[in-house]
Amino acid sequence: MALTPLDIHNKEFHVRLRGYDQDEVNDFLDQIIKDYEIALKQNEKLQSELDQSLEKLKYFNDLKDSLNQSIIVAQEAADKVKANSQKEAEIINKEAQKQGQDIIEQANDKAKNIVEEASAKAKRLAVETDDLRKQARIFRQKLQVMMESQLEVVKGSEWDDILKRGDTSNYSAIQDAIRRDETLDNDSAKEVKSIANEESVAPETKADEEQADPQSVETVVVFPSNDGEHFAK
Repeated sequence: MALTPLDIHNKEFHVRLRGYDQDEVNDFLDQIIKDYEIALKQNEKLQSELDQSLEKLKYFNDLKDSLNQSIIVAQEAADKVKANSQKEAEIINKEAQKQGQDIIEQANDKAKNIVEEASAKAKRLAVETDDLRKQARIFRQKLQVMMESQLEVVKGSEWDDILKRGDTSNYSAIQDAIRRDETLDNDSAKEVKSIANEESVAPETKADEEQADPQSVETVVVFPSNDGEHFAK
């Protein structure tokens, strides 16, 4: 067991002849006691500091272990997040590719349908155009025949007899001829309108219809005057 200052102070030495000077021994012991007390205090202080350092070291070791464990957990979590992110990215990429492919297929189908409809419509329009041209040709032929028959009536010898110069005794014959001409014009107009409604003539034949419409043709009737001249009505 280590000596204490009190043990040194209470130490007694036996006296012998020719021994040491007691005062010097006591003074030296007092000095030893003082130095020993100082050494003990320093030792206690150092021990206390050592204990505090050991506690701090233990705390930091525990903190280091905790940090290491946290780092490990964080790394594992980061690895899981990274793996999940990669999986989600792959899933999103696949879904996007699938959606893009579906959109492309739908667009191709729609474009195909539009092209097919446009082609069918073009064919239908071509057929309808040919039909309209055929109908227009038929209408033109019928109109030409009718106009020629009208012209033959106008060129008839009956009108030459009526319109002879100075002949005033055939007024009733002129009226009958006018009535027959008006009746013929009305019948012709009805026939032309009936043909136009039934055959739906194409726009390019409207000019021919307008030229063939009897209502657009002015009927000129020549009457003889009293002085032998002719006047038109």
